Amino acid sequence: MKKILFRKLLSDCSLFFLITLLSSSLIIWVFQAVNFLDILIEDGRDYWVYFSYTLLNLPKTMSKLLPFAFFFSFFYVISKYELNNELMIFWNFGVKKFELINFLVRISLILLTLQILLTAFIVPKSQDMARSYLRLSNFNFFENFMKAGKFNDNIKGITIYSEKKDENGFYYNIYLKNNTDNKNVQITYANKGIFKKIKNANVLRLINGHTISKINNEFTNLSFSQSDINLSDTMTNTITVRKTQEISTLNLIKCLSILKDYNFIKFSKNNLDEQNCHMSNINNLIKEVYKRMFIPFYIPVLMLTTLLLIIKSKESINFSFRRIIVFTFGFFIIIFSETSLRMVDNEIVQNIKIAVIPFFLILILYSIFYRSFYFKSSNLK
Repeated sequence: MKKILFRKLLSDCSLFFLITLLSSSLIIWVFQAVNFLDILIEDGRDYWVYFSYTLLNLPKTMSKLLPFAFFFSFFYVISKYELNNELMIFWNFGVKKFELINFLVRISLILLTLQILLTAFIVPKSQDMARSYLRLSNFNFFENFMKAGKFNDNIKGITIYSEKKDENGFYYNIYLKNNTDNKNVQITYANKGIFKKIKNANVLRLINGHTISKINNEFTNLSFSQSDINLSDTMTNTITVRKTQEISTLNLIKCLSILKDYNFIKFSKNNLDEQNCHMSNINNLIKEVYKRMFIPFYIPVLMLTTLLLIIKSKESINFSFRRIIVFTFGFFIIIFSETSLRMVDNEIVQNIKIAVIPFFLILILYSIFYRSFYFKSSNLK
């Protein structure tokens, strides 16, 4: 009978947790997808790049929302069980409160493992893949990124401006500066121009203008009635250096072991292709490791916080007030777990103090349960 009761509780909590996590993640993801429309509209990239980039940001959204969805779901279900006297069934069939606590803590350890899998492996990989789509993509819709009355430099080494655009797609009073080579600069003025597709090539056709070129400190001025500029091979102006949050966890650990010169781990920097692996970035590297590997340990803390509801029954005085206190405390734990990242720095002693906080909270909460169930059993009636 105990197995049936535990299975029913787990089923209710898991279902509510999945619904909460997926629905909240999808809502926020949709809002983010709307913001990411700039990738398509402003930068002129195709639909596949936009779809891939937005989809690959979903794991990051889910990892951020998982702690709150977890706490809210288990808090709601356990409160509901208590208010509907369903927890009395557990006690009547011989389930001890410490059995229930240990069972749910084991469930939280499973979710802890899932969260570490997300933050340490899936999210960095998906973020790197998303950024790669921008780094490696070209401009498919060139007319989208050229806005009348605005300077645009989304193409690497090229700045382009037009005064206005008519309904036929012609741009007027075009200014184009090409400085892909630092020593050589080319500035082109044209009365009007239009984007065309010529033999699968994206071409900007300029009409009635002139080009001023600076090559090896020599200036030339060339007038033209029509000039085609091939933009198919241009590169995006997106940041090409991999961000710290996109570095794999293994490379983060390798980098820190090299920079901090840990004797118990030996890695060669020759085999580490990371431009962010340098002493000036060490604080960010340490914070990233803490965020991925230590913040998830607040999930068992949230579970034990929720279980404070079962110390006393709903018949006790101020049960509603105690529910508010428990929820507020759990919400504070979630906020503190995220903001504790700011306290992490380059000092190893300080970092150890911050890292052991969730384990210290687990010990405190367990001691509260122990004292309540073994020394104050008479108050539980």
